[in-house]
Order: sequence, then C-alpha cells, then structure tokens
Amino acid sequence: MKENILTRKKNGMMIMIGLIVLLVAGVALLAAGLAGSGSEKARMIAPAGVVIGSLILSVGWIPFLGLKILNPQEALVLTLFGKYIGTLKGAGFYFVNPFCVAVNPASGTKLNQSGDVNRDADPALTTLASSISGAGALTIRGTGGKKISLKIMTLNNSRQKINDCLGNPVEIGIAVTWRVVDTAKAVFNVDNYKEYLSLQCDTALRNIVRIYPYDVARNVDTTGDGIAVEGSLRGSSEIVALRIRDEIQAKVNEAGLEIIEARITYLAYSTEIAAVMLQRQQASAIIDARKMIVDGAVGMVEMALDRLKANGVVELDEERKAAMVSNLLVVLCGNQNAQPVVNSGSLY
Repeated sequence: MKENILTRKKNGMMIMIGLIVLLVAGVALLAAGLAGSGSEKARMIAPAGVVIGSLILSVGWIPFLGLKILNPQEALVLTLFGKYIGTLKGAGFYFVNPFCVAVNPASGTKLNQSGDVNRDADPALTTLASSISGAGALTIRGTGGKKISLKIMTLNNSRQKINDCLGNPVEIGIAVTWRVVDTAKAVFNVDNYKEYLSLQCDTALRNIVRIYPYDVARNVDTTGDGIAVEGSLRGSSEIVALRIRDEIQAKVNEAGLEIIEARITYLAYSTEIAAVMLQRQQASAIIDARKMIVDGAVGMVEMALDRLKANGVVELDEERKAAMVSNLLVVLCGNQNAQPVVNSGSLY
C-alpha cells in the first residue's frame, strides 16, 4: 500500500461560505414560495420556489460532512466506498467528498505513552486493565477521533522478567520513541499499529536480552561471530539499546512506523535471586580488595628488605627474614590495628 497525499483539497473555507450562501438562498426561496403573494407571475412560480427551497434544505447539509479541520502534525486517512483515495496531512481546512470515511483502527487504543493516556477513564478500570496487560499496553476501546497523530511519542514499555544468556532472571524495562511516517501502511498493512508496535517491542526486548549476560562474563559471544566479547546488559547499555532499536525497526517497517530511539529505563536482577547476586557481588568486591591489599603489602615488604640491605642497617639470615616478612604481612593485611609484642630475648 502506497501513501497518496491529497494536496489540492485545502479549500474548505471557500466551500463552507458557498454552502452557507446556498442554504440562505434555499430558505429565501422556500419563504417566498410559501408566501405566494404579489403578481400573477409570482404566484405561478411559487410552487417551484417551494420545491427548490425544500430540496436545497433537505440535501444542503450533506456537503458539510466533507469539511475537515486538521491541526499541526495530524493526518486523516480517507476511503470512498471501501477504496483508499488518499491522506490529508498538515494543518488546514479541507473539503473532500462528503461520502469519504476516515479510517483509523487504532483510534480507540490507548498505550502507556506520552500524549496517548486516557485520563477520563475510570481509575479502577484503568488499574485493572494495566494489571492484566501482558504487553505493556493499556488498551481501552473508546470513541476517539479518526485522526492519526504524526507527533513523536514515547512508549514506556512495562518491566519484563527475562532470562539472560546465563539463565539468570532479570527485570528490564525500555522506553521507545517512535512516530508514524506512512499513514497508509499504518492503517492498512496491520490490524492495529499501536498494539503491533507494543508487541514488537516486547519481542525485540526478549530476543536481545537473551544474548547478553547481566554482568561481564567470560566466553560469551554476544555478536554472533564466534568470538567472545565482554558485553553485558549493565556495562554495554548503549549498544544493547541500539540493537533493540534496530530489531524493532526491522519489524515495524511494514507498519509505516519509524523508531527514533530505544532506551533502557530499568535493569535489575529478579527479586528471587537479587539477594544471592548481591552477596556474589560483595564477595567479588572483597576478593578484589584483598588482592590489591596483598599486592601492596608484598611490594612494601620487598621495599623494606631492600632498603635495610642497601643501607646496611642489619644483616638478616633467612629465618629472620621469614619472621620479618610474616610480621609485616600480618600488620599490613590485617583488618584491625596491630598490637605488637616486644621480644626482649633472642630468636635462638
């Protein structure tokens, strides 16, 4: 389906003035015919005036149905007896065939996104619909207008529980910025382009998250080229978001939608393993800290022994060196301040 933009229909004001003049003329003819007074000639044409005036008043309102007003960044898809005839785009006052019908299957669908939330809905109904919605979309059928918004909108997808490539369940949510670029595809190629977008966001999110680990892991191929890389959901959020955006765009091209940006808004381990993973991160941090402390302590001991030997302060045999190294490591690596014991005797 190819979009056909109607560019020569922006004459609504002129048509409306002409219709008003025609209706006024019909009222005047009807009134003159019903009066039926005056000359003999006037009385003879009075029935014709009544007929013409009545006809004008009976069908004169029909052309008013062809008057359409569009605000900036709005569009209207029109069909005539089931055939697509074109799309009105841009702000203005238009006149089209009065028998044209505006089509927008998604007019009554409200997504959890900017500019598209039904604030007049019953709060209890809204909460119930949101709780049972599995695709992150709050769907409420209503009698909204048939106009299609061309503005940039942000779909705030609900948090999902997905297993990463290591099998760990994580909770993740994304915000997708999108807009309609082809109204004909959006209306005729898919049943409901808003619900279609929400579903594709969920699918793309699951496909990409399953490729990456939550944190950096060894021997994990996230690019599909057979080479292990250090990508992760937490450390490579920009790359992950870009891949999610490209995945969604590939799916919604046929729906006439453009995905401008996708961003990760929430990322955390699932509640059932969050405590265990926190302990794991703490243990890893403790190990890294201890390793740094030991490396530093060994370097300080080596420096102390080299300085004592270079300055000729004391000559230490291997046994005294071992005792000194042990004492220094205990002092430098201990969690608490050392309490030395002074030995007044000899080691031998």
